[in-house]
Amino acid sequence: MSTLDVTRAELGLVVLYLNKAEARDKICRAIQYGSKFLSDGQPGTAQNVDKSTTLARKVFRLFKFVNDLHALISPVPQGTPLPLILLGKSKNALLSTFFFLDQIVWLGRTGIYKNKERTELLGRISLYCWLGSSVCATLVEVGELGRLSASIKKLEKELENSDKHQNEHYRHKLQNSNERSLALVKAAMDIVVAVGLLQLTPKKVTPRVTGAFGFVTSLISCYQLLPSRPKSKTA
Repeated sequence: MSTLDVTRAELGLVVLYLNKAEARDKICRAIQYGSKFLSDGQPGTAQNVDKSTTLARKVFRLFKFVNDLHALISPVPQGTPLPLILLGKSKNALLSTFFFLDQIVWLGRTGIYKNKERTELLGRISLYCWLGSSVCATLVEVGELGRLSASIKKLEKELENSDKHQNEHYRHKLQNSNERSLALVKAAMDIVVAVGLLQLTPKKVTPRVTGAFGFVTSLISCYQLLPSRPKSKTA
């Protein structure tokens, strides 16, 4: 494969990535929280970028509540424990509510909806919904990692006399465990971000701390959305 072909393939992956509305949203999110970190809540260029990007991101999320509404009424994988089912559905319900209320907040911030007091109230309610969904997501990932860990240990005993890394089922479970571990880190850090945005502990979770945690979780989200590279063919 020539250098031009490699470059074309790499650019194709970039185009595929940027064509995703979710990917563009997460890139804007990284800019938003990076600006929040730099501004530390003080007036200036960084805070202006933070505010303008925050408002712009709300357009990306129009009607996004439908995604989690669909997940809420969709069947769950067979064999999932009831506590994890309830936590997962609670996460979907809270996240769907967050995105729905966020649309009303956008209408208020743009001046279409005139009631400023109600806009601010709905904004706080939506953030509490996001906080709750992040807590549920964290608990779901902890539970699923526990199930995966037990399953991997059982499989390791079965493959004791062979090279377990050559087993496709084992590699799949290991990859799934790594992905869920990353999702757990992201969900746990998002709890801190939500606490910071709600100013529940302003002395500990400052705008700079909120910005730092939000920036890291944004990068994690960007990584999770990366398209998989096609496997190279060997002669």
